[in-house]
Formats: sequence, structure tokens, C-alpha cells
Amino acid sequence: MSTAFFFLMQFAIIAYALVGGVFLAFSDFIMRSLALTGGHGGVEAMQVINREVFRWVFMALFLGMAAVSLIVAGYGAFGISGLAGTLIMMAGLIYLIGCFGVTVFFNVPMNEALAGMEMSSGTTRDYWLQTYVPRWTFWNSVRTFASAVSAALLLFGLLWMIQSQSQPV
Repeated sequence: MSTAFFFLMQFAIIAYALVGGVFLAFSDFIMRSLALTGGHGGVEAMQVINREVFRWVFMALFLGMAAVSLIVAGYGAFGISGLAGTLIMMAGLIYLIGCFGVTVFFNVPMNEALAGMEMSSGTTRDYWLQTYVPRWTFWNSVRTFASAVSAALLLFGLLWMIQSQSQPV
């Protein structure tokens, strides 16, 4: 394994964990706190969060890890044999499907629906409390789990590969 790829995998472990940590904060207490505002405050705050997330480091890390995950999965599948390759490939695929895919197909459509709603409407409040918060939080928890599993699998794959290379023949 090249030194560059070795460092890329170490960076990916940290990045998967960082992305998962942001998602964990939302699933653990941010969404619950926003829901406790009674509706209008939570809707407004989430609309602002959904606009601001595109302007910061998190989005570059989140999207960049989708590209890195393709490289990681491909390298695991075609560049490394045995259990280490399987673990590394699975790390990349789980992030792509369970984190990036879930975001694109579940969380973003809900964010877009919320963005178009009038904050003072009773329909918006009902959607927020009865649909958006529970569903968005569920899918966000899937993203949290996928990010954590990707970090763990990549770490274990890297350790397995290093250990198997250092074993005497």
C-alpha cells in the first residue's frame, strides 16, 4: 500500500467519525430541542440550519467523503485481498449508501419540503411535529450509524492489513 493511500485511509477514519458526530448531535439532542420549541421556533431554526449547512466545512467534508468512499471501496475491492479488503470495501459502501444515499433520498427531500412552508401555518406545525421531526431524526440516526460503522470497519480493515503484513511467514 502506498503511503498516500495509507494516509487517505487514516483521514477517512477521522472524517467518517466527524461526520457521524455531527449527525449524532442532531439525533441525540438538537432535533429534540427544536421540537420542544412548540413548532414555529423549531421550523425557523431548521430552515436556517438547512440553508447554512451549504456554506461551511461540514458540507465539504460530507460531500468529499462520498468521493473518497468510492476510492476506498474500489481499493478495498480490487487492491487488497482477504478480510482487510472486504472490511475496507464495506466501509466505503456503507458510507455511500447509508450516509450519502440516505441524505439524498430521505433527508434532503424533507428539508426541501420544510423550506417551502410558511412558518405561521398550522399545517406546517403539524408537519413539523408529526412527520418531519420523527422521520428526519430516524433517517439521521441511520446516517449516524452508517458513519460510525464506516469508521470502525475502515479502522479494523487497516489494522487487519497491517497485522497480516507484519506476521512472519
